Amino acid sequence: MKLSELFNPNEFAARHLSFGDEAALLETLGEKSMDDFVGNTVPQSIRMPSELDLPEALTEADALAKLKGIASKNVINKSYIGLGYYPTRVPNVILRNVLENPGWYTAYTPYQAEIAQGRLEALLNFQQVCIDLTGFPVAGASLLDEATAAAEAMAMAHRVGKVKSERFFVDARVYPQTLDVMKTRAKYFGFELVVGDFAKADEGEYFGALFQYVGKDGDVQDLQSVIGRLKAKSTIVAVAADIMSLVLLKSPAELGADIALGNTQRFGVPMGFGGPHAAYFAFKDEFKRSAPGRIIGVSKDASGKPALRMALSTREQHIRREKATSNICTAQALLANLAGMYAVYHGPEGVKRIANRIHALASAFADALVSDGLNVVHEVFFDTVTVDFGSKEKADQVFAAALESGYNLRRINDTQVAAAFHETSAYEDLVDLYRAFTGKDTFTFADDVKGRLNAELLRQDDILQHPVFNSYHTEHEMLRYLKKLEDRDLAMNRSMISLGSCTMKLNATAEMLPITWAEFSDIHPYAPETQTAGYRELLTDMENSLKAITGFDAISFQPNSGAQGEYSGMLAIRRYQEAQGEAQRNICLIPKSAHGTNPATAAMLGLKVVVVDTDEHGNVNIDDLKAKAEQYRDALSAIMITYPSTHGVYEEGIRDICRIIHENGGQVYMDGANLNAQIGIMQPAEVGADVLHMNLHKTFCIPHGGGGPGMGPIGLKAHLAPFAPGHALTDTHSASTDQTAVAAAAFGSASILPITWMYLTMMGKQGMEHATRWALLNANYVAKRLSEDYPVLYTGKNGRVAHECIVDLRPLKAESGITETDIAKRLMDYGFHAPTVSFPVAGTLMIEPTESESKAELDRFIAALKQIKQEVLKVERGEWPKEDNPLVNAPHTASDVTGDWAHPYSREEAVFPLPFVREHKFWPFVNRVDDVYGDRNLVCSCPPMENYED
Repeated sequence: MKLSELFNPNEFAARHLSFGDEAALLETLGEKSMDDFVGNTVPQSIRMPSELDLPEALTEADALAKLKGIASKNVINKSYIGLGYYPTRVPNVILRNVLENPGWYTAYTPYQAEIAQGRLEALLNFQQVCIDLTGFPVAGASLLDEATAAAEAMAMAHRVGKVKSERFFVDARVYPQTLDVMKTRAKYFGFELVVGDFAKADEGEYFGALFQYVGKDGDVQDLQSVIGRLKAKSTIVAVAADIMSLVLLKSPAELGADIALGNTQRFGVPMGFGGPHAAYFAFKDEFKRSAPGRIIGVSKDASGKPALRMALSTREQHIRREKATSNICTAQALLANLAGMYAVYHGPEGVKRIANRIHALASAFADALVSDGLNVVHEVFFDTVTVDFGSKEKADQVFAAALESGYNLRRINDTQVAAAFHETSAYEDLVDLYRAFTGKDTFTFADDVKGRLNAELLRQDDILQHPVFNSYHTEHEMLRYLKKLEDRDLAMNRSMISLGSCTMKLNATAEMLPITWAEFSDIHPYAPETQTAGYRELLTDMENSLKAITGFDAISFQPNSGAQGEYSGMLAIRRYQEAQGEAQRNICLIPKSAHGTNPATAAMLGLKVVVVDTDEHGNVNIDDLKAKAEQYRDALSAIMITYPSTHGVYEEGIRDICRIIHENGGQVYMDGANLNAQIGIMQPAEVGADVLHMNLHKTFCIPHGGGGPGMGPIGLKAHLAPFAPGHALTDTHSASTDQTAVAAAAFGSASILPITWMYLTMMGKQGMEHATRWALLNANYVAKRLSEDYPVLYTGKNGRVAHECIVDLRPLKAESGITETDIAKRLMDYGFHAPTVSFPVAGTLMIEPTESESKAELDRFIAALKQIKQEVLKVERGEWPKEDNPLVNAPHTASDVTGDWAHPYSREEAVFPLPFVREHKFWPFVNRVDDVYGDRNLVCSCPPMENYED
C-alpha cells in the first residue's frame, strides 16, 4: 500500500455529496458522463474561460485546526464598550438544545405553519417578551438589527403619520451606528434628518421622531414631557430602548410613544463581532398592517384547535412587490428564539435580578469614583458610567491602564471615558476598573448600593406574567420544553426540504462548531482593530475566495441578509451614478420572473420599476428588454436580474442582456440567490454583471434557522467598489470614507462567517465544482422522474433545467379541484416540507433538491409526489369525494386517527400512505390552519391568563 493514498484531503466533499449515486442518476438522464451532462445542460456561451482559482481542500480536522489558529489571533478582552453590545451568558441548556441543535437551526421560515408549531410558539414567546417590556399590544417576530429597525420605524412613521412634512427628528443621543444607517435610508426616501437636543424636538415640524432610551453615553432621561408635546402636534414617536433596561424602566408605551425598537442581544445572544442578533419592533395596534417584518399570530386549525401562523402575509414583498412596506425577507428568527428562551428560562425574577445586578455594579462603581473626587458626568444612568477627567492626558492614562488590565473601555472624546456594565460583570471587575480609573490599589465597596434611577423613571407594572415565563426554571423542565417544541417542527434533520430558490442544503457539523468558540463569539464589533486580527484574516480569506468564484474586484460583507445585499448592491449603483453626475437615472428594469424582494428594494432606493416581459420558455424577452432600455435610455439606472432565472433555467442571452443595459447607460445588478448553479461553471462579473449579492445562507451553507440568520455580501466591479457601505465607527477597508452604512455592524453578522469559511475550506476547488454539478444533476433527475406525472413548466438547453424545476399543477387542479395548497399540505403526511408554492408562477411547485441530497432521499420525495398524483386521480375519477379525501383534509394529526373515523379512505391511507412513512413518522401537531380567521382576528401574543385558568 502507498502511504500517500491513505490520506484524503477531499474526504469532506464525499460526505457533502453522494458520489456513489452518479452512475444511476446519469443513466436515468441518458448521459454517459458528468462532463457530457454539464455540456448538455449549461450553455457554452456562459462558461468561464479559466479554472476556478481556489485552494485545494482540507479535511475536517485540518480545517478546524487552521481556523482555530486564525481565531487565536483575536484578543478577548473584557468588553465595557457598550453602544448596544454587551457580554451576556447563553444558558447552557439553550446553547446545546437550540443554538447547537439542527432541529432548530436547519428549519425553514415557517410558511408551512402546520409543521412549524414549535418554533412559531418560540417566536410568539419572543413577541410576548417585547410586548411586556415595551408596553405595546403588538410586536413583530424580529428584524435584522437596531439600526435597521430604526430606519424601518422612520419609514413606518411616514406611512402612518398625518403631518405633511418630510423632516424627521433624531435625538443626538442615538447610537452613531443607528444614525449612520438612518442617513442612508432617509436619502432615498427623500427625508430630511434633523439631529438635535431631545428636549427641543417639539420646536420644529416633523412627521416623526426617534429618541434613545438610555443615551449612547449612558444617561437616562425622562422623555414623557417632550413626547407629549410632540404627540400634541401629531408627530409619530419612536423610542429605541435598551431591552435589559426596560426590565426596570417605564415602558416606551407608558412614556407616550407610538413605536419601540431595539436589539435583544443582551438576552443571551453573544456579541459575535456584531451579529447576528434579533432586533425587536413593537407598536400600537392601529399600525399593524403597515409594520415591517414578520408577525406571528394565533389562529385556529380545521378542528377548531388554536394554531400559530405567520400573520398578515399580504404585506410581504413577494405579494406587494414595489408597494411592500419593506424588502425584509430573511429576519433573525433563530436569535429571536434564543432571546425569548432566555426570558422563559430566567423568568421575571431572574431577569430582574440580572438587570438590578448590572445597575447596582454601575452605581457602586460611580459612587466609588465620586468619593475619590472624579467627575461622573451623568447623575442618572442604568449601566454606563461616563467620567470626564478634564484633560486628554489623564483620559489617555486611564484608557491605557484599563487596556493593560484586559479591559476595553469606550473613549467618548478627548477627556471622557465610559465603562458599560453587563450581565457577566463581577465584583473583581469593580476592583480592577477602580484601579485603572483612580490609580489606587484598594477600595472597599459597600454591600448596600443606592441605585441611580429616580423612582419616577421606574416601571410599576408586572412583566412576564404568562405561565410560559414561570414554568421552566429548572434545567430538566427547560430541556423538556425545548424538546417538546422541537418535535412539533419538521427540519432538515428529518427529511429534505426542496424549496426552490431557497437552497436548503446540508449544514455540516464541522461548519457549525466554530460559531460558539469564544474567540469569535465574545468579540465586540467596535473592539480595537489590534484585537480583531483573526476576524480580519477570516474576512480576507473569504474575500479572496468569493472574488475568485464570482470574478468581482471587491467584496463588502456588511449586508446581513439577502434583501440587505440587494439594497446595498443597488445603493452602490445609485451612488456611483450620482458621482458621475447622472442622478436623474431612476428607472429600474425588472423581469417578470424576478424575486419579489427585487421590486421592493428598487422602490426603497427611489427607483421606478419597469417590468420586462418573459417569453414562453421563461426567459427574458430580449426584444422587450431592448425596446424598454432604449425607451428609457437617458433615465435607465439598472436592471435587476436573477441568474439562473427564477424559472430555473440558464438564459443563453445573459451576455446580450448585460450588453444592452450597458449600451443604454445602465448598470447590471445580478441577484445571486441562485449562485449555487454558477460556481466553477461561470462567473457573474465575466458575463457582464456589475454587482451581485450572495446569499451565504443559501449557496454557502449558513443555515436558515427557522427564518434567519442570513448574510448577503456583495461583489462589486472596481468602479462600484468605492460606493459600497461604509461605517461610522469601523474602517471597512473597502468603501470610500464618506459612504454611510446599511447595517449596525461594519461586517454584518460576522460571527456566522466561519460557517462559510469552513465550507469553502473543506470543499476546496474540486469540491465546489462538484457541488455545482451535483446541484444540476439532482435537479434534472427530479425533473425527469416527475415529468412522467407532472408537466415541467420551463426548460432550457436540450430540455434541461438548471438547479431547480417548476412542476405545473394547474391541469390537475382544473380536472380534479385539488389545489397546489392541498398537495403541499398532503406532503406533510408523507414527512416532507412542501417545495415553494405558487412562486414565481401561481398553481405550481418550484422544487430545488440541492447537491447534498442522496438518490435514496430524492427517490422517497419523488415517490411521495407520484403517490399523491394517484390520490388526485382517485378524486378526479370520483372514487373519493372532492370535499372529503386525504388531500383536502391534510395534514392528519395523531388525534385524527385515534378518534371516530367516517372518511371514505382508511386511517392507514391517511397517515401511512407509503411504507417508508411508517418507519419514521412525523406527526403534524395541528390540522390545516385557517389563515383568514387569523388575519381577521389578529392576536400576536401568548394566550390571555384566563385561558390558562380555564
